[in-house]
Amino acid sequence: MAYGAVPAPSLPAPGERGSLRLADRVLARIAARAAAEALADQLTGPGRIDSPRATASQGRRGVSITVGLDLPYPLDIAAVTRAVHRRVTERVVQLAGSEDPRIDLVVERLVPAAPGGRLR
Repeated sequence: MAYGAVPAPSLPAPGERGSLRLADRVLARIAARAAAEALADQLTGPGRIDSPRATASQGRRGVSITVGLDLPYPLDIAAVTRAVHRRVTERVVQLAGSEDPRIDLVVERLVPAAPGGRLR
């Protein structure tokens, strides 16, 4: 030990120190942001769709998140939703520490392409 250094106090075991619970709105924002990032990676070309919306709840069964999406039409809905689901799950596990979050995706609207290939 160096001169003047104070020894670190011994910490109680992790289970004895308490716990941290994130607010539902924090989990929802993490999920919405992750969904938006995944959509930005998947959707190319001009156009605009509304940002994903998310709600979250926590209970005895763990974290449950629902993400509402608007998607352009036509596109491969299955491939896009798989990518969004994967990204949202990864981010919730990484940032919130949730072991096995339940992620539900709801495609709320399909936005048709306007003439000239632009989204409305």
